[in-house]
Amino acid sequence: MNIIETFRTGLEAVITHRLRSSLTVLGIMIGITAVILTVGLGEGAQQQVGSEISSLGSNLLTISPGSTTSSAGVRGGFGSASTLTVGDATALASKTVAPDIGAVAPTTSESESLVAGTTNWTSTVVGTNSSWLSVRGRTMTEGRFIAGHDVSTRADVVVLGSTTAEELFAGRDALGQTVTVAGVPLTVIGVLNTVGSSGSSSTTSDQDDQAIVPITTASTQLFGGSDRNSVSDILVQATSSATLSAAYQEADSELLNLHSITTASAADFTIESQQQVLSTATSVDKTLTVLLGGVAGISLLVGGIGVMNIMLVSVTERIREIGLRKALGATPRVIRRQFLVEASVLGLVGGVLGAGLGILGAWILPHFISDPITISLAATIGAIVVAMAIGVGFGVYPAGRAARLAPIDALRSE
Repeated sequence: MNIIETFRTGLEAVITHRLRSSLTVLGIMIGITAVILTVGLGEGAQQQVGSEISSLGSNLLTISPGSTTSSAGVRGGFGSASTLTVGDATALASKTVAPDIGAVAPTTSESESLVAGTTNWTSTVVGTNSSWLSVRGRTMTEGRFIAGHDVSTRADVVVLGSTTAEELFAGRDALGQTVTVAGVPLTVIGVLNTVGSSGSSSTTSDQDDQAIVPITTASTQLFGGSDRNSVSDILVQATSSATLSAAYQEADSELLNLHSITTASAADFTIESQQQVLSTATSVDKTLTVLLGGVAGISLLVGGIGVMNIMLVSVTERIREIGLRKALGATPRVIRRQFLVEASVLGLVGGVLGAGLGILGAWILPHFISDPITISLAATIGAIVVAMAIGVGFGVYPAGRAARLAPIDALRSE
């Protein structure tokens, strides 16, 4: 019996027992679908996190103040102290001190009520300098961003995020309009392009809902406070991704020197890179993907056991057929190959249907959940190959058992 005839015979055997074959295929199909969707959810989450972090700015380092300790000994979290100043940012912007730092943007922010005519809206007001736009990788929809002379003259100007502009002016052109913040009238000189939200559903931050003002205007006219020279954080952009590590070292060394700190462990600030954030978030996503993938893999194992069970039943039911084939000259190799073909057909059909259902689920589910699902061609093909491997792997023992049957014993069985 040649290979083509073997495949034809195996396929006929699968079709003959439709119900039994369908139930076997169902087990494999569910397992493959679960694996594809689980891996797709993991990859989709990783891409989403990477995109959100990248949207914060390229080659970015975020320098935050240290923590405070109250008189009662209660320690605040990182960022609760006022250890960073505008002077620190100015020093880091020096090419002599830090040649691998391309731009520096100190920021200070507060939640304030913005009033435009009879409309009001509470948003985050950010005080910064002209470098903020490039450091954060943002662009303008209309108008211009704050310039150096706006900072030096403490100009009463503001740049609005797209959401903030829409809430205050409801579709009207915001450019040239007046927005009052903390009793100070500010002229809208520009509107930022839309970039969307970042963070999880419980801590979502709308990057389009903010108002940007010169840092000098914010500290002297809007926010006030006892220390008007302190900043919330300092955003540092390296000259390129290749110099990010060097920029980190230069910023760390200069701040330790400025703050008269001799040991790095005593630093009153923290520096965090986007790569660190991305690496941590990706690591968590990968761990969850592996965990859920393992659970889905168990269903594949159950499907494989189902293939073995069905093939063993098939061998038992077809003992006389096997004996007749052997009596007519079929070798053990041919018999083994026939049963392996049947098992591989079951695995292939289950894999193809499972991959199809997984792709369909990846298209439908994002309409009902907030997380994206990414399906790759390699993963889909791999799933089908795994399904066939499961069919063949779990079909080896039944096929071997059928091949070992003695013709005379098989023909005598009832």
